[in-house]
Amino acid sequence: MQNKYDKCFLYLIQMSDMAILHQKEFRTTNLVSLLGGVELVTEKIGSAFDLITLSNKGIKKASLDALVGHMGMTKKNFAEDILNLSVKTLERKKGDDLLDRQTSSHVIEVAKVVKHAFDVFEDEAKVQKWLSTPNRALNQMKPLDLFYMPTGLGLVDNVLGRIEEGVYS
Repeated sequence: MQNKYDKCFLYLIQMSDMAILHQKEFRTTNLVSLLGGVELVTEKIGSAFDLITLSNKGIKKASLDALVGHMGMTKKNFAEDILNLSVKTLERKKGDDLLDRQTSSHVIEVAKVVKHAFDVFEDEAKVQKWLSTPNRALNQMKPLDLFYMPTGLGLVDNVLGRIEEGVYS
């Protein structure tokens, strides 16, 4: 009889974990607003596959500008340090011009991590401060210093998850 209850309890835990994962993965309202709102991101974002479609189509340069504004850094630093692009190359583009697939994907991944930071800190000033402050859990590097590569974005996202769960980070 006890085994039956154990199985039921494990099933409830699994369902709860799946619901939490689903909720965390697909809360996209802030992601769209970080990228400039529905005026710039006209596609409905309901899943990770929608983000892939958006990346393949390309995001507007104005979406990148909106994200940079929320992060509290200069376009020059974002372009050169995170995207490995010349700021002049980026500045030649108009707001409605679409970025290439690779750049769009990278900007979206950065936006996802920044959105996670907003979920954790719930205040733009706190997010900006945290992103630009050396962190012990990141080997005394600033989170922004790791945004240039997917592995770094993953590390920062992991630390945000630990903070969210109350683990010392």
